[in-house]
Amino acid sequence: MASLANKGSSLVSTLLTQARPKFNVFMKYAKVELTPPTPGDIPAIRDGIGRLVSGARTGAWKNLTVKEAWLNSLVAAEVCFWFYVGECIGKRHLVGYEV
Repeated sequence: MASLANKGSSLVSTLLTQARPKFNVFMKYAKVELTPPTPGDIPAIRDGIGRLVSGARTGAWKNLTVKEAWLNSLVAAEVCFWFYVGECIGKRHLVGYEV
């Protein structure tokens, strides 16, 4: 029984040793990518929305390459999927609301 505990503790220590570098990389990107926008970011967000609206009005979307259009479609699909996942989590059911 003691040898099983020793093997288990060595397995856990090996797992932690191997997982630590990947966790550090995750934390590095999480600190940058998952932070909410600061008040200094608001003008850049407004400019981006303005460019998006003006591009839609002038027809600039017609001049996209296939790769750019495909990436934009994937981003739009991801936003829709996350919206639906949030809806399912919020209503706590896959279909319909509990009346």
